[in-house]
Amino acid sequence: MNVTVIPPDIRPTGIDFDILTLIKAANLWVLQHWNRVLIALAIAAVLIILFRTIRGWAVRLCKRENADGRWYSVLGRTLARTSGVFIVLVSIQIVSNIADAPKVIDDLIYQIFVVATAFQAAIWTRELVLGAFEQHTGTGRASGDAINSALGIIRLLVTFAVFAIALIVVLDNLGVNITGLVAGLGVGGIAIGLAAQGIFADLFAALAIIFDRPFRRGDVIAYDTTIGTVEEIGLKSTRIRSGTGEERIIANKQLLDKEIQNITQRSYRRVSFTLAIAAYTPADRLRAIPAMLQDVIEQGGHNFFHAGFLNFAPSSHDFLVEFDSLSPDFAPFFKARHDIGIAIIERLAAEGIALAYPTQVAFTAAPDGAMIMPYPAVQPAKRVDLKAGED
Repeated sequence: MNVTVIPPDIRPTGIDFDILTLIKAANLWVLQHWNRVLIALAIAAVLIILFRTIRGWAVRLCKRENADGRWYSVLGRTLARTSGVFIVLVSIQIVSNIADAPKVIDDLIYQIFVVATAFQAAIWTRELVLGAFEQHTGTGRASGDAINSALGIIRLLVTFAVFAIALIVVLDNLGVNITGLVAGLGVGGIAIGLAAQGIFADLFAALAIIFDRPFRRGDVIAYDTTIGTVEEIGLKSTRIRSGTGEERIIANKQLLDKEIQNITQRSYRRVSFTLAIAAYTPADRLRAIPAMLQDVIEQGGHNFFHAGFLNFAPSSHDFLVEFDSLSPDFAPFFKARHDIGIAIIERLAAEGIALAYPTQVAFTAAPDGAMIMPYPAVQPAKRVDLKAGED
């Protein structure tokens, strides 16, 4: 086995060598092992073609019809981001031992390979993370501006993080002391976080709204005493148009701290009526009321829930009836409430059942306390003449 002999004056120490030393070592190596070099180059060329074929397949996979939003499309897009320089360096690194390269060249190839691998890994990680976010977000759940702004900020943060880690790994492999750099980045990050904690709190709350999807633009939501339509989900605040017309702006973090009711996401709306039946209605007629109400509601094409006696009122017997409007939209709900209400009035009138209205009985009494009206059997009270001098 041939051994490459490098004269003492051109032997490198660690990575401290100049270009001239490298050229001398490379010339000597090629002259002594040209056949190995050619075989290694041929194998490297085959590997390059193979790796580029795999990358091309990944690109086609990413562009397949209906591939958007699928995990294999994320993987395909990630593989498609493989750099051609990285493919060449991987191939050279694999065949470097076949060519029996001298240590100075082998070390140089390895160092360049480490740098390329670190930054290629950063690119892959960035694509996977962003793909995971986009996969979880989906489409049509928030405004386009909010999605684009959020993904822009996430893209910036992820890019900075992964490439900072890649740079640290590269510097560490090149023998650079990175302790001070890591400490400086940590202190700087803490300072920025403390200075802008309110902004970051609202920003991450916006990301939580976009990715967790408790509501979307156009949904009607309720929180505290506010009910309104979501007009825009921003990075700092959410804008809601209330039913009375004004625009309400609330910070994202403050909004997420509340209990939010997404009215749009319900599958139906429940209508509830309280019917005051006249107190003089016979008991047998009262027993028939729930069946009458169910019949009216089902004939109207709605889901009957329940109906029955509720309580005794001063001038009526109250019945509760509830049914479901099959549409969650407000307009069909409003129409169903109107139509069924009128139909109930008509049915009760046809059955001779009266709806009560507040009544009050007035009693008229004479000065001595005897009742005059409304009791006709009571005799008129004796008139008392209070003129002076009379008994």
